[in-house]
Amino acid sequence: MKKYILEACVDSPESAVEAAGGGADRLELCANLIIGGTTPEQALYEKVRELTDTRIHVLIRPRYGDFLYTEHEFGIILRSVELYRRLGAEGVVVGCLLPDGSLDTERMKALREAAGDMSMTLHRAFDMCADPYEALEQAKGLGVQTILTSGQKADCTQGRELIGHLVRESAGQVDIMAGGGVDAAVIRQMVPATGASSYHMSGKTVLDSGMAYRKEEVSMGVPGLGEYEIFRTAREKIRAARQVLDEASRPQT
Repeated sequence: MKKYILEACVDSPESAVEAAGGGADRLELCANLIIGGTTPEQALYEKVRELTDTRIHVLIRPRYGDFLYTEHEFGIILRSVELYRRLGAEGVVVGCLLPDGSLDTERMKALREAAGDMSMTLHRAFDMCADPYEALEQAKGLGVQTILTSGQKADCTQGRELIGHLVRESAGQVDIMAGGGVDAAVIRQMVPATGASSYHMSGKTVLDSGMAYRKEEVSMGVPGLGEYEIFRTAREKIRAARQVLDEASRPQT
């Protein structure tokens, strides 16, 4: 029976509990999911670890934006990998590029060594690579376990052709995990179209803040983002995706 993996991307203890309760196999833990995710603080990791025994892979990304990092930024990335290895995280999620759009293999090698026996995922820096097939072969050589990709498109349904090719080219050496716009309906399409067996989703819903007093004319963050909207993983969305994957894993009669 084929094993299908569902990874939930979460940035709060509440979302982690919802994702675990919905049947996620593992959590990608980050901060600031609304801007694509950044490295979470230690206290968040520790709280999530207290609340669930679900496997945790920690996103290591020091800032929003591209994946061409300064020496100082890379030093922070390296220290963060070492920190979460000491704290007992099961995996880290990383990615560094060179100016020409190729994978920065020297820095990735240093991160692979720092990660030790932790699993390593190459995140969607892969989707910004100039040559995805070259990056795949480099990831194999580096000992990367998983590549998270939307198939170099805005979402994985648009990128399904490349994802299917990557699944075949990986030859089982690297797990190709589809991400970007994933929900139960998308998984139902992607399984037969690509052969991918791992999926990454946030399952987010938007909640209204409990604040009664509101100063709508003041913005504390990114223009256009509501100060009184809370993004959180919805258990029912994770559960629906889990059910699709469980159906796919059953032998066909």
